[in-house]
Amino acid sequence: MRIALAQIITGRDLLANLALVEDYAARARAGGAGLVVFPEATMRAFGNSLLDIAEPLDGPWASRVRAIAAEQDIVIVAGMFTPGTAGDGRKVRNTLLVTGRGVESSYDKIHLFDAFGFAESNTVDAGAEPVTFEFDGVTFGLATCYDIRFPDLFTENADRGAEVNIVCASWGSGPGKAEQWQLLARARAADSTTLVLACGQGDPASQGIPVKGAAPTGVGHSVVVSPFGEVLEELDGAPGLLFADLDPAVVKDARAKLPVLANRHKF
Repeated sequence: MRIALAQIITGRDLLANLALVEDYAARARAGGAGLVVFPEATMRAFGNSLLDIAEPLDGPWASRVRAIAAEQDIVIVAGMFTPGTAGDGRKVRNTLLVTGRGVESSYDKIHLFDAFGFAESNTVDAGAEPVTFEFDGVTFGLATCYDIRFPDLFTENADRGAEVNIVCASWGSGPGKAEQWQLLARARAADSTTLVLACGQGDPASQGIPVKGAAPTGVGHSVVVSPFGEVLEELDGAPGLLFADLDPAVVKDARAKLPVLANRHKF
């Protein structure tokens, strides 16, 4: 299976961000990918208001992503914002939309980024349930950004059949943060003996875009990691499209040689 990671830099304008989805999805399909992953906050970049743009999964933004997936005959995974649990307009949910080729699913970010001076929980309701989906005979687990620091979500996805874990992120910048991102992606792959597809927002600084405040706006370095923690493909900080050919047999092989899921004790 050929997949693509679309490392884009989104902004405030929803239509401009949709244009990026359309462009990168078309390029991914032209390159032979059956699935393309976009980062967290594809709908609108952090550092902008979110309450005024949150919409349900059948709203106009998600419907346009769904149409792009249909036009390109590709599965799209993309970060958006849906209304909060209370429905009173005070909070949103940080949601991954999965759509295309008969697949329809969504995941609400469980672990909220209340760290490094940023308080995601002020405006976002946490999700409660891990989510997996199947495409072309392969089971994928979903995770969003800060989730990558919590191994149990990745092993739970593996327990639910995931051979591949997808992580969509808008990673906060700072000293050592890009190195932490790669370290965590490699660790979660090894913890769960899954392939990890970690797609982040590109680094605005790579395009001369100033970063203001504590909002996590991306560092790039999207990466594909083997079940043994080996980096197979990686981008730098700039926007780009990364292709990788996945072989689920490597997961079966890894679990036969290193059965950490079977050997672990649950306390």
